[in-house]
Amino acid sequence: MDRRTLLILAVTCGTAVGNIYFPQAVGPLIAAGLDTSPESASLVVTATQIGYTAGVFLLVPLGDRLPHRPFLVTLLTLTGVGLALAGCAPALPPLVAAGALVGVASVAAQIIAPLAAGLVGPERRGAVMGTLLSGSIGGMLLARTFSGSLGEWLGWRAPYLVAAVLALLLAVVLRHTLPATTPPSREPYPALLAASVRLLRTEPELRRSCLYQATVFAGFSAVWTCVALLLTGPVYGMGAQAVGALALIGAATMVCTPLAGRLVDRRGPDPVNLVCLLGVLVSAALLVPGELGGAPGLAALVVGTLLLDVAMQSGMVANQARVLALRPEARSRLNTAYMSCSYLGGSAGSWLGVWIYGRSGWRGVCALVALLAAVALVRHLVAPYGRRVLSRRPVAATASQELCSRASSSWADSSTP
Repeated sequence: MDRRTLLILAVTCGTAVGNIYFPQAVGPLIAAGLDTSPESASLVVTATQIGYTAGVFLLVPLGDRLPHRPFLVTLLTLTGVGLALAGCAPALPPLVAAGALVGVASVAAQIIAPLAAGLVGPERRGAVMGTLLSGSIGGMLLARTFSGSLGEWLGWRAPYLVAAVLALLLAVVLRHTLPATTPPSREPYPALLAASVRLLRTEPELRRSCLYQATVFAGFSAVWTCVALLLTGPVYGMGAQAVGALALIGAATMVCTPLAGRLVDRRGPDPVNLVCLLGVLVSAALLVPGELGGAPGLAALVVGTLLLDVAMQSGMVANQARVLALRPEARSRLNTAYMSCSYLGGSAGSWLGVWIYGRSGWRGVCALVALLAAVALVRHLVAPYGRRVLSRRPVAATASQELCSRASSSWADSSTP
């Protein structure tokens, strides 16, 4: 894993992930352009995230079965086609369908993470994961800013069409630069799919990581889907460009995630998870004054979303490092289970956030974020107790077996004439 390869992979992660997030910034523009309500236009975001979850579950396991280079080139080509179809959609239903297709194909980052984990030693794995996640964060932030600004200037279709060209160009670059790899598995496709579900059942550390990321990412998605409604609504009266500018402030997370990766390498993922979950709780409180409007409200949104971004992304590094260390021969299948749960949480968070915003306003969205973080934090605090109980079970079972054996021997001796 040289620096050039790592840079190309990080840029690819950013481009793929950006396709999932940039519709959040142009949702109000889509509503105006297609003459529909903001709530209906938010279905584009939800459909893209649901499609992404389906792509993670259905396609990412093939990273253990197919050579990575042709697989990634094919995915990026399909992504470009889906983005072009979305940019030409004449109405909301075709746009929602095209968004789902984009989500399904935009799973390149989840193929790259297990690929990179297999190309470096365990002592560098956290740092490499942090670098790749920095690329993903850069793509997510720049995509929001880019789509908000370009959408205000040329309309909501322009971001989709430009992203389509970028995805197709990256497919060409990867075709000529990505090193050839040998897939670690020859299992048939149904077995690969079943393995992801089986790993969720048999790996408690995987389930724990999935819960952490699903709850935190649900709150994160709820905030970023609803902040566009808040900023473009009557309280602030801003345009979609303001949403992109707010997202750009989160660029600090690009610096924080490599640091979080190095902390994971030195201290393990649990301490990093604890700090991140507490950070999400604090961010929920900081975001509440955002409903006030004006300079104080905008300052609250800036500080709260920045802390939320840093906490969510740093927690992602910790969780993914824990998951990918479980079984080296099944990293893509582990990542499938992990990311499927994560984006199911994100999809539910987007929908639930809009639903709560329509009934309880911005304060209800902040309460949702706090509740989800509290669920993950309680699970994290009881995790050491659960591990101690599990570690005692084999000893207890052995003692019980020994007692039973002794009782049987005594009974046999007493019954011998």
